[in-house]
Amino acid sequence: MNLTLLVSITALAVMPGPAPLDSIGIARLQYEGGGDWYANPSSLPNLLSAIRERSGISVSRSEVSVRALDPSLSDHPYLYMTGHGNVAFTPSERTALRSYLLGGGFLHADDNYGLDESFRREMAEIFPDAELTEIPPDHPIFHVFYEFPDGLPKVHEHDGGAPQAFGIFYEGRLVVFYSFESDLGDGWEDESVHEDPPETREQALRMGINLFLYALGQAVT
Repeated sequence: MNLTLLVSITALAVMPGPAPLDSIGIARLQYEGGGDWYANPSSLPNLLSAIRERSGISVSRSEVSVRALDPSLSDHPYLYMTGHGNVAFTPSERTALRSYLLGGGFLHADDNYGLDESFRREMAEIFPDAELTEIPPDHPIFHVFYEFPDGLPKVHEHDGGAPQAFGIFYEGRLVVFYSFESDLGDGWEDESVHEDPPETREQALRMGINLFLYALGQAVT
């Protein structure tokens, strides 16, 4: 595990504050437009369980759902969104999401087949001054806890393309991570849902842990 991140997470675990330690977790972004933002219901609880067991961080045991305009949005260091269909934000929601991300937040968008076109459109509206760019395999996010020398793992086939990781960087900080043609959330689901082999689910969970710990490290450094 990266030493700098380990120090940062240790500091987070002992820092005083009004919120209990197990309030640290993952918030699922609820959006309009017709897409099923609620897809893969067992995915985040399973990922949180793996984070708790393998990192020692007392994360929450269940996800929470938030909208872009919820006052509590800034309380969540890791914001997750997925779905198969259209994503649409209002102008005020775009402003709120930009403020959240520039203020230290982190968004992981996980393409669940059908999200791509509308997600890219919305990101261009939220960040007209920063583009989604491909993240190379040597980026720390692929090495912070588990090693992914080839970058993002493949979980499910969509159009037969290779998995790709894209990001939006703002002033040197990664504020948006977009997993495309990978379907990490399917790999986090209960084994009975997709009947993925254990090695595929393990790779998905490992990548999810890397993402969460990287985001947490950014939040406290």
